[in-house]
Parts: sequence; C-alpha cells; structure tokens
Amino acid sequence: MAKQSILSFHGIDLELLKVSPQDKVSLKLLMLVEGVYGIGVKKSIKKYGYTEQRYYQLLKAFHSDGSDALVDKKRGPRKNHKRDERTIQQIIRYRFLDPKMSAAVIAQKLNQIGISISQRSVERTIQEYGLQKKTLPVKSHKGD
Repeated sequence: MAKQSILSFHGIDLELLKVSPQDKVSLKLLMLVEGVYGIGVKKSIKKYGYTEQRYYQLLKAFHSDGSDALVDKKRGPRKNHKRDERTIQQIIRYRFLDPKMSAAVIAQKLNQIGISISQRSVERTIQEYGLQKKTLPVKSHKGD
C-alpha cells in the first residue's frame, strides 16, 4: 500500500499546489478543509498534529475572520502594562537626577511612591532609552 501524502485530499494530489511544510497557514487551512469535507476531524487533527480543541478554535476563528485568523500571532502581553508613560518618565527622571543610581534603587523608590514595578522592568526601560552608565575604556600602558 502506498504511503498517503500529508497533502492529498479525496484522491487529489495537493502536492501539486507546492505547499511547503513551513507554510503553517496553508497547512491549517488544509486541515480544516479535510476535517469538514474530507477525512473527518479525528483523522485530520492526527494527520496535522493538532488537538481537537485547537482544531475547533481555528475553525471558529476562520469562520469569523477568514484565513487571516490562521496566521500565528505574537504571543505574550500586548502592551507594557507595568511601564506606562508616567512610570517611564519617572525612571528617566531618577536616572537623570543621579546617573549612578542603580535599577534596584530606582525600582525601590518607585515602589515607595506607589508605582508597582520590578527591577527588571526598570532595567529594560534604561536599556530601551539608552540610559546605561557610560564606562571608560581601560587604557593599557605599553611597556609595563
């Protein structure tokens, strides 16, 4: 018995479409098509390596937003929920008042005035705004 290609549908050779295995959107669409019109949901999710829950999430998203819903989105928070404009301004203010002040001390001062922020968030802000401490290169004495 010939090995069935991941890209076949009702005897139609979908490999003729030249769908790349890295083309996640096309593969998700093929999974949905095969699940609805072809081999069924159970076989389709097994074939493409998705869970049934994820299949139905993708199908629902596809029904509402079309193929745009099948594009992988960036994961994680959508915005800096801890570092709003006021917090960033305060970090910059403290850094300019005392350039030697560490991120830990700035975070502590902000927490004392009621702005809840971690040392790591302060470090990120300092880095993003180019407020790192300047260090002078060590000069070597030739001939020592």
